Amino acid sequence: MDEQTKDALQSATWAKGIGAITLFVEELEPVKDFYQKVFELPVIFEDDNSVVFRFDKTMINLLQTASAPELIEPATVASPDAGHRFVFTIHVDDVDARCAQLAAHGVELLNGPMDRPWGLRTASFVDPAGYIWEIAQ
Repeated sequence: MDEQTKDALQSATWAKGIGAITLFVEELEPVKDFYQKVFELPVIFEDDNSVVFRFDKTMINLLQTASAPELIEPATVASPDAGHRFVFTIHVDDVDARCAQLAAHGVELLNGPMDRPWGLRTASFVDPAGYIWEIAQ
């Protein structure tokens, strides 16, 4: 291995994974209920302004939009109607079976299930705060 490759590998090792993602939500309770019901996850932390769930090694922090400015100032919080800018993907064993379970919880699919040209079978849905979630097999 040449020195340039070693340096590149060493500089990349500080990032050990994504520990938490904070999502800004206008109304905390309906989004919390959705995550508990649809993702079947327990709350691991909760206060008046936020609720945290754990997806394997990554925490998802749902934070009231009113509390977001102190976290990101001087940046500003975008409005919910600004449009979708990202998708969260969860790997599952069987997309079709999971879609049936989502439907049982009243979740309407945005698209799918469908076979993608890159070899995955996927389906997508939107949570009550407007975030797009994709399941992939």
